Amino acid sequence: MAIKVCIANTQLPQAKATVTFSTLPMKKTIGVLAFQGGVIEHKKILSQIGAITKEVRSIQDLETCNALIIPGGESTTIGFFLQESGLMKVIQQKAKENFPIWGTCAGAILLAKHIKADIIPPHLGLMDITVERNAYGRQLSSFEAELEIPELKIKDLQAAFIRAPIITSVLGKAKVLAKHKNDIVLVKEGNLLASTFHPELVGETRLHQYFLELLKS
Repeated sequence: MAIKVCIANTQLPQAKATVTFSTLPMKKTIGVLAFQGGVIEHKKILSQIGAITKEVRSIQDLETCNALIIPGGESTTIGFFLQESGLMKVIQQKAKENFPIWGTCAGAILLAKHIKADIIPPHLGLMDITVERNAYGRQLSSFEAELEIPELKIKDLQAAFIRAPIITSVLGKAKVLAKHKNDIVLVKEGNLLASTFHPELVGETRLHQYFLELLKS
């Protein structure tokens, strides 16, 4: 059964279009790693599309979730907390069990097997991609753009790039879903998704809806 959802009024900017998506499995909870970054913004978008959310700071928190979003922030800090909390190894194991995980910006860095940076943060190393940190420069170089995602039949996904990384190589089973100009900005590998941008900061819901679809695969 399909449900048609009109985006409700919130404090976030609104995405351009009404969207259609399949009914979600009942009682599924989406965890948002809550050490740092856009936790509230991700939760607002998930709530708009009817998902149950939970802030994840411990292994016990994660065990109640059916999927996980790793938000933006500072990848070294988040990686440190993943190690100290014991979540690093647990998330790595869950990824092998088809547990959906999506990393945005710093989250994408943490998912990558290979990182280009002066200092390599502790990271999950789950996706067969190489990511270059702060590839666009400082905060003043941040920008917004519309992205086309042919596989999802989306021509105008709203995206904010804030001190964003760039995915410089994609290997193995990883698949490019979107580029900005010639830069790879969205990659999927099985149950894993990495975006170098923030849809949640501009009120864009469609990529979160796509992520929830991974719960059915």
